[in-house]
Amino acid sequence: MPTESYDQQRVLVTGGAGFLGSHLCEQLLAKGHPVISVDNYYTGTKRNFRTFIDNPEFESIRHDVTFPLYLEVDQLFNLACPASPPKYQHDPIQTTKTSVHGAINMLGLAKRLNIPILQASTSEVYGDPAVHPQTEDYWGNVNPIGPRSCYDEGKRCAETLFFDYHRQRALEIKVARIFNTYGPRMDANDGRVVSNFIVQALRGNPLTIFGDGSQTRSFCYVDDLVDGLIRLMNSPAEVTGPINLGNPGEFTMLELAELVIELTGSASILDFKELPPDDPTRRRPDITRARKDLDWEPLVPLRDGLARTIDYFDDLLGDP
Repeated sequence: MPTESYDQQRVLVTGGAGFLGSHLCEQLLAKGHPVISVDNYYTGTKRNFRTFIDNPEFESIRHDVTFPLYLEVDQLFNLACPASPPKYQHDPIQTTKTSVHGAINMLGLAKRLNIPILQASTSEVYGDPAVHPQTEDYWGNVNPIGPRSCYDEGKRCAETLFFDYHRQRALEIKVARIFNTYGPRMDANDGRVVSNFIVQALRGNPLTIFGDGSQTRSFCYVDDLVDGLIRLMNSPAEVTGPINLGNPGEFTMLELAELVIELTGSASILDFKELPPDDPTRRRPDITRARKDLDWEPLVPLRDGLARTIDYFDDLLGDP
């Protein structure tokens, strides 16, 4: 079981203005840590700081991690990178640079300070998996030249850099492979399936389903995911990962669409479109390692998490 050492550690979160990063900042502040968010606001927004912007222990800096950064902190969470397919495919070269150059710069900072650093990797390193569910020792099935590869291969290269710094420089590293995460503060236009369905349902528009809707995903509520990240960061040094963090519940796109329509009370219909290239057909994490090394597993059922997320979007879309 991991040991928690919450002794006013000063924490740096890159990508801190994003959906996931802002929730991480908020939970760290709640545990008494001074927190510095670093973000270039390409996909993040200061709106995500609203609940804690006045906390005197919080500081935000506008900075692009593809350039070196010099700060004094005790822990570093590297979350900087667009995570939704439309956003990361909009500028694929910059996406790869953010993953690779960003990892190099943040690893260099962690090495200089001799502090632990956590990389937010992704289930996308498994590509369209030939193994199901996915365990951490599976090497993946990734198209290295496809339209999604800027993100998939960028994260794979970042993992390589982390483990090379660990082996060559004795740096304390943590690598989390994050599966689909959802919750309040998702961008209404970020193109991910949960936010797409909810926004379309609340507006009474058809829900867009790519393919026949039989492809599956596993959806983890953001509070559960952030708890896993914090547990991983504060685990013993020998726990490097990679560790899958996600909810092992598996749902088809049709099941998700029907549940969103039910919870919103929408009269929306389903609109089927062609499946994009390299879109994974099945995705579900094996979290045996997270249960063993972190004493972690998700607690929020999909129905409950969706209800909270729908409430958020209902308020957001109602704002003038």
